[in-house]
Formats: sequence, C-alpha cells, structure tokens
Amino acid sequence: MDFLGQTVCEVLPVGAKEPTSEDVQLLQQNISSYLGHLLRDTFGKGPESVYVSIGHTYITVYLRNFMTPSEKVLMEQDHELIVMQTRDRLMQTMVPELSGYLEGLVGQKPQELYYDWGLHNRSGMIMGVFPRPVGFAGIDERYEGRREIEHEIIEISRNAQKPPEEIYSCALNERTVVVVRNGILVRIEKELIRHGVGLLLRQAKRNLEKSYMHNHTRLPSIFGKRIVDSFVDWDFDLDKSVMVFVLNPKPLRGENERSMVDKVES
Repeated sequence: MDFLGQTVCEVLPVGAKEPTSEDVQLLQQNISSYLGHLLRDTFGKGPESVYVSIGHTYITVYLRNFMTPSEKVLMEQDHELIVMQTRDRLMQTMVPELSGYLEGLVGQKPQELYYDWGLHNRSGMIMGVFPRPVGFAGIDERYEGRREIEHEIIEISRNAQKPPEEIYSCALNERTVVVVRNGILVRIEKELIRHGVGLLLRQAKRNLEKSYMHNHTRLPSIFGKRIVDSFVDWDFDLDKSVMVFVLNPKPLRGENERSMVDKVES
C-alpha cells in the first residue's frame, strides 16, 4: 500500500478480461499520437518523438526535440522566462481538452496534471495522476536504491525550502522513476501564491531544485544509470509536487558522478 492509502494491486471486476501487454501498447500509441497532434495544433510545432509510460495510477509522456522556431530565438537571447510563461498559458488552454480525451480513452478523468520543460534539452514531460489504476500496468516500488533516492530528494527539499511531510517513489519501467512529495510549501510561499505570483514562484523553485539535483546530489550514482532528463512540477492547491526522472537503461560502469547527467537543463 502506498502513502496515499491505495493498494498497488487492484482486483479486477468479476468477468472482466485483464488487459494484455498488447492492450497497454495500443493505449500508449493512442496517447502518443493524439498528444503529438494536440501539441502541434496548440504550439504550431509538435515534438519529434513522444514516449508514453503507464504504471498503476500514473501516465507520463516524455517529449523529445520540442521547440518552436520563435522559442529557439528567444532562448538564444536568454529570454527563458518568456518561453516558460508562454508555454504555461498555452498549456492552460490545452489541459481541458487533454483531460477530456484521457477520460474518454481510459474511462476516468485525471485528478491531477503536471508538466515541465527541459528547454536546453528541447524536452518536456506531461504527467497525469488518476484516481484508479490505468490499464493495470504494474510499477516497481522496490527498485534498486529507492530508500537512498528518497533520502536525497528529502535533502534537496530541505535545502530549497523544507523537507516534505510525506514522500513516495516508484519506477514505472527501467527508464522512468516518479517521486511524489506532499507538504512542501513554507508559509511565505503560501502567502506569495495567495497574492498571485505562483508562476514566478514555480519557476524560481524549479531552477533552485534542478540546480541541486545536477550539482549537489548523488542521484546518478544511486540510480546506477545516467540521468537523461529530470522534471519537477507542483500543485500549489494540494501542497504537492511530482518529480520524474528519465534514465538511460544501460548501467553505468566506472564513470564519475559529474559525467552521469547527459546534459544540464534549465
């Protein structure tokens, strides 16, 4: 049982046919195709590739080579904040349609949606959290190094603001690890959110936490794999945060920690 009080293994309804791996793959393909077109319609350019991972109540969508020509120009002029603000507004218009599509596809509406961008990697992550398991795809709550990973994330939180009241992590597959934190906001952050500066606070917290992840942690050596990308987002209303790590499945062999992150992101 995870810290949210939901059992990892759900019982299928009487007479229901358990989905096969082919069913899960078809679900992944449908989400990938739809989201690629939706992003293209919304942003004017879609990602080069879309990778969908499904496990228990989580769906993650990893985007590669996703940046419009105008965003590229802004990034070259060091206007990263403008790109982030524009993407946030566009995503806000896109989320209702995405939620409706996912509800029609899997029979339930995501209760939370998160997203983040690795602008210098031209990558992105969209994650949905559902009230019930999606497709009965499994997760690994005993992945190698879980306790040490959670300890490192607690230390990152402590340095950036305060340690979380609760933490939970799992591996959706050999490439994707999800970390959930509850109770992470301090009083001054809650006051800033109340005064309408949530977007700036989100970007400041994202930059701070990612700098710790890349420069002050042992995460790659604990994973035993190269970190290809890392993402973090918050639901300020729930006082909750999710992190997603995208890993190279090939184990590391004799490399120093500083070379274990493929690229430094924003």
